[in-house]
Amino acid sequence: MKPTAARAITIGLIVILAGCKSQANDQFPTLVATPPSVPTQEATEIVVLPGELVNYIAQSGDTLSALAGHFNTSIAEILDANPEVPTDLTTLPKGLPLRIPAYLLPLTGSDFHVIPDSELVNGPSALSFNVAEEIQKRSGYLSKLSNYIYARQRPAWEIIQIVATEYSLHPRLLLTLLEYRSNALSDNDPGAGQSSDPLGIEEPLVQGLYNQLQWVAEHLNQGYYAWREGAIQDLETLDGLIIRPDPWQNAGTVALYNLFAHWYGLSELNSALNPEGFYETFRALWGDPFDYEIELIPSNLEQPLLSLPFQPGIVWDYSSGPHSTWGKSLPLGAIDLAPPAAEGGCAESDVWIAAPTSGRIVRSGRSAVLLDMDGDGDERTGWVLFFYHVAEEDRVVEGVDVALGGMIGHPSCEGGRATGTHFHYARKYKGEWIPAGGILAFEMDGWIVANGDEPFLGTMSKGSVTVEACICTSSANQIIYQFP
Repeated sequence: MKPTAARAITIGLIVILAGCKSQANDQFPTLVATPPSVPTQEATEIVVLPGELVNYIAQSGDTLSALAGHFNTSIAEILDANPEVPTDLTTLPKGLPLRIPAYLLPLTGSDFHVIPDSELVNGPSALSFNVAEEIQKRSGYLSKLSNYIYARQRPAWEIIQIVATEYSLHPRLLLTLLEYRSNALSDNDPGAGQSSDPLGIEEPLVQGLYNQLQWVAEHLNQGYYAWREGAIQDLETLDGLIIRPDPWQNAGTVALYNLFAHWYGLSELNSALNPEGFYETFRALWGDPFDYEIELIPSNLEQPLLSLPFQPGIVWDYSSGPHSTWGKSLPLGAIDLAPPAAEGGCAESDVWIAAPTSGRIVRSGRSAVLLDMDGDGDERTGWVLFFYHVAEEDRVVEGVDVALGGMIGHPSCEGGRATGTHFHYARKYKGEWIPAGGILAFEMDGWIVANGDEPFLGTMSKGSVTVEACICTSSANQIIYQFP
C-alpha cells in the first residue's frame, strides 16, 4: 500500500542534544522528522533520538540485514527489540510490525512511495502487459522508432521487450520513463536528436534506444538491489549534492532515486519524485501504480532443492564467485563454472551442463537458457534458473520439459564477454534476481555459495570442504558431483 504521508528527515531541523552521550552515539545527532505537506493530512514533527525505537511495518522482501542498513543500526539491536522474530528467518512477513532502534542521518528524502516493487521487476504484474499494443494505440514517435541490434533492425516495442527481459525490468516502467523524459508515447513530432537520444542521455557511447535503455536499466537495478541488501545510503545528485533514501522507502522507489540522481540536481529530483512528478505521468498513462501491486517475496523464502548442474563423476572448476547477473549492476547473483579442459581460452567443449532439477525450458536463444521450476511456462513467475554462455550447437530448445540431470547444452564463450569456456549461472524468483551469496545463498547438492571481498571472488563450501573461486584449474577450486 502506498503511504498516505511521508517522513522526511530535514537537515534544517537537526537538534544536537546537550549533556552526556555515549561515544557510539556521538556521530548520530538527534533528528526532527517533519513529513512534508500531503493532501488531507497535516505535517507533524517527530523527534527521533539516537537509538530510539521507531515503528516500522515490514515490506515484501525485507530482511533483517537490509533494515539494519536502512536504519543505520544492527541486526542484534533489531532482534533485541523484537524478541518474537526468529533469528533464522530469511525474508520478513509483509505487514509485520517492528520496533527498530534508529540512528537516522540528515539529508534524508521523502518516504512517498512512487511505485511498488512489482512495477519495477518484470514479474507477475507484467503477464498481461503488451508492449507493442500500448505503443501502437498512442500517437507518439516511439511507434515509428527502430534500432539495429542483434543482427537486424528492430522496432521500438521489441527493443523495450528485449531490455525488459534481459534485465528483468517491467516494460510498463520503461515506457513510462520514455514518456516522462521525452513524451515518446504522446508526441508525434519528436525534437531534434530524440531518435538517437530518446531518454535524454547525452553521452557519446549511449546513443540509440537500446543503449539508452540499457543505461537506464543498469541504474535502476543498482538502486533496487542495493536497497534490498541494505547497502545504499548516500546518493549524489547531478549538481553534487547528497540525498539519502528515507528508511521507510521501498526498493522500487529507491531504484528511481538512483536513476534520477544521475539525471537531475537535488531540486529537480525532489520534484520528479513527489506526487506531481513521475508518479503523475504513470497515473495518467496506466492509473495508480499501486493498483497493480503484487507481493513478490513471501515470508521466509527458501530456494528449492537443487543438484549441481553437472553430470556425475566429472570435475568442474569454480571459476568466478558472485558477480553481476546481467550487465554490470547489482545484484551479484551469478557464479561461473568451467568444465575440465586440456587447453585454456575459448576451446569447444563436449561436456554437458545438466539440469539441476526438473522443469520446463521457457527461453533458449542468444546464448541463454532459462529453466522454469514451477513448469507454468513463464519466467516471470516462481523460481527460474538462468544459464548463459550456452553454445548454440546441441542447446536444448524452448518448450521442452527436462528431468533432473537432463541435458541443457555445452559451456562456451558465446554471448557477451568471455575469456574462457564456462557458463554463467543465476536464479530469479517472480522476476526478481536473487543474490548468489548472503541470506538466500545458492545451494546445490549441499554446496553453499558465499560472497568474497569483491565481485568474482568467494567460496563454495560443503561440510568441512571449501573451494575458492579462481580463473584457473587446480585442486583448490574443483568440484565434483558424486553419483546420487
